[in-house]
Amino acid sequence: MSDWFSSLNTVVIDFDTSHLFFPRIVISLLLILGLVIVVSYFRPVMQAIRAGRYQFFAKNADFFRLLMTFALIPAYFWGMDAIGTMLPNMGLGFLLASIPFVFLMSMLYCHDMTRRNLIIIVSNAVITPTFVWGVLYHLFAVSMP
Repeated sequence: MSDWFSSLNTVVIDFDTSHLFFPRIVISLLLILGLVIVVSYFRPVMQAIRAGRYQFFAKNADFFRLLMTFALIPAYFWGMDAIGTMLPNMGLGFLLASIPFVFLMSMLYCHDMTRRNLIIIVSNAVITPTFVWGVLYHLFAVSMP
């Protein structure tokens, strides 16, 4: 019986796979939420398709922003991995890839480019990833790329 109680105070971490813990949770949640969306909207979408009034994209959709978003997201993950490989075990892949990613995404979706908005975008691009990196990497010791 004492072995069972002592095992409750023991934590074994497999560092080869520990970095996959949170991504698996996020992917699982995204799949569940995607399934909820599909189930929720299946009937109305099928009815609209049968009636010939279904339209996937809204009229006057901004395809430039859509395509740039589809380009920036994989570039962000590639950059995070590349920087993390060059500077391993410091979480700098996340930090140094997130700053330009947040900046570029914010610039892409900013409709009114003023000096004030630019200052907010630059501040957000630097402060937010730095804060998240500091909390996760230093405070909670989460392994980051």
